[in-house]
Amino acid sequence: MVTTQPADAEASGPLPCPSPGSVKPTIVLVHGAWADTSSWNGEMEALRRAGYTARAIANPLRDLDGDAATVADFLKTVSGPVVLVGHSYGGSVITNAAATAPNVKALVYVDAAVPDIGETTAQLSGSGSALNGDPDSLYDKASYANAPRGASDLYLKKDVFVGSFASDLPRDTAVRLWASQRAASTSAFQTPSRAAAWKKIPSWYFVSTGDRIITPASQLSMAQRAHSEVTKFAGGSHLTLVSHPDAVTSVIGSAICSVKGE
Repeated sequence: MVTTQPADAEASGPLPCPSPGSVKPTIVLVHGAWADTSSWNGEMEALRRAGYTARAIANPLRDLDGDAATVADFLKTVSGPVVLVGHSYGGSVITNAAATAPNVKALVYVDAAVPDIGETTAQLSGSGSALNGDPDSLYDKASYANAPRGASDLYLKKDVFVGSFASDLPRDTAVRLWASQRAASTSAFQTPSRAAAWKKIPSWYFVSTGDRIITPASQLSMAQRAHSEVTKFAGGSHLTLVSHPDAVTSVIGSAICSVKGE
């Protein structure tokens, strides 16, 4: 099922759930590349107001295997059911982390990569993505300690970040986020996925039609492959989770309300 959500519509998600389960799930939020846990501030506040425990955890952005293992290890510390949410590259991370976490009952992808086994995140941006340009025009590269051979840290250049990554945010906000971005290793994007948890765990997908980083066509293709419940948000950007957190929270809420508790 595909639902369209106008950009100027009041988000009216199902939270709090009309028929809550016996145990409320914990919502674990995983950010993507060139971002950090503060990406989820709006969603965290909305979930807290609705009476849920939400945890935004740091994604190392080093390589997919290690990043997924880090998230999976954190999930072991959470008692009860989990709704696991990933943005951008964080989608690849949750796809792998959830495969070894039996307490994950729902997956939510927010403008995210949803790889199948053997696919890399770099393959999933879609034709027309702003990331398909000349790497020298897209990134500032830096070495980092103990990097695998040939790997380097990538920082999005200012014009790419402001004009494509955060295109629907006020310029001052976009520039501040550019200046505080976390680097992502090339290894993160080039590591093949070892799992596809969406084959066994129900999923929801939030598509921003204004996304210039992972194209809407690529997002819809991945969502359809995963048999996700899809919400199309009219407009937005790759950072709609920052610009319109209530709209994203509404989709997370649908996943939450599907979990009946144990």
